[in-house]
Amino acid sequence: MEKIVIIGGGFAGLNLVKRLDPEKYRISLVDRNNFHCFPPLFYQIASSGLVSANICFPFRREIKKMKNVSYHMGHVKQIDIAAKKVTTSYETLEYDRLIIAAGSTNNYFGMENLAEETFGIKTVAEAAHTRDEILDRLERGAICHDPERRRRLLTFLVVGGGPSGVEIAGAIGEMKKYILSKEYPELKPDDVTVTLIEAAPQLLGAMKKKSRDRAVKDLESLMVNVRLNTGLKSYENKYVTFADGHKEYYETLIWTAGVKGEPIPGLPPETIGRGNRIIVDEYNRVKGYEDSIMAVGDIALMQCEAYPNGHPQMAQPAIQQARNLAKNLNKGEFRHKFEYLDKGSMATIGKNRAVADLKGFSFSGFFAWLTWLFIHLISILGMRNKLSVMVNWFWNYLFYSTSLRLLLRPTRFPLRKHWGD
Repeated sequence: MEKIVIIGGGFAGLNLVKRLDPEKYRISLVDRNNFHCFPPLFYQIASSGLVSANICFPFRREIKKMKNVSYHMGHVKQIDIAAKKVTTSYETLEYDRLIIAAGSTNNYFGMENLAEETFGIKTVAEAAHTRDEILDRLERGAICHDPERRRRLLTFLVVGGGPSGVEIAGAIGEMKKYILSKEYPELKPDDVTVTLIEAAPQLLGAMKKKSRDRAVKDLESLMVNVRLNTGLKSYENKYVTFADGHKEYYETLIWTAGVKGEPIPGLPPETIGRGNRIIVDEYNRVKGYEDSIMAVGDIALMQCEAYPNGHPQMAQPAIQQARNLAKNLNKGEFRHKFEYLDKGSMATIGKNRAVADLKGFSFSGFFAWLTWLFIHLISILGMRNKLSVMVNWFWNYLFYSTSLRLLLRPTRFPLRKHWGD
């Protein structure tokens, strides 16, 4: 029986685990976290709309009834292609076929100090940390008696006008417009500054003009300052230097501006392409190692006429690539080339505010928002999680109130250095 090692348990990795033939393959799933999560809702963790447990599901719970499937916690340290071995933080695994579905990480475009200076929503941990930062600033602002210092404490800059940036900016805007008067009576909306910048001339570049314009209008209605054609040059000592040279003070910078493939040690340089993604053919086989190594999802760079820079780094391409690869592997031959079926794009800006470009038509407002809710709700793993999310959404819709605005600072000791391995 062939041994398959899958690196990464995101949308692509988990779909592979579910669809590969357990009578034909012994499957080992490797991930640094012991759970699958739902990244489209990370911004709701950051804005205190949901807790992490609502959108995460343990791998062991998901695979417990699957035959010949095992989960291995660990961060990949090295791939030995010649020996066909993967070394993680804690063990070494042998494979006959290796499938890399490690996803993507933040791309700071050469400004590497931003990794330590800014907040993000790319992982569950980052989203929770961003939530703590937002709540910390609101609490400190509420007890600050110096108007100028209070204003500086409550400055939030979101960098990146894609769906993640639009959604987190809209969520903070909702807090500014609707939550402050209820839960932070010491603060006024004018005390809080929320700015969203995008280097391109429009938000949501993959969507239609009608949707892009509506997104700007909805953000502005939530008291968010939207600046297009505005790039970031640096961020030091809380001062942002923009591409045109002028500087502004922002206490909290949330980065959503770009992603790149997760680094995978051991792969030859010729297999790595644009955006640190792994070059694959139309069957998701890695260039030069077609018989033994494949890559799917965000980390895979499959260039074709329709997508010369690779497919969008979103959930649907990852899921479809995984299903197509599983079909080929189960049949024992690479017969079906991957063809991406674009099902459309969506983004929510706040309650009753969303934009949707589905196949053949676009719409916005309340019905787009309901559609967004439904699609995301059915995509979450676990009935308990679905019910928890639905209850939270219903309560927040009625009352703009939640018991989830908890500032949970991690304890410092005892140190657990191996968690960073």
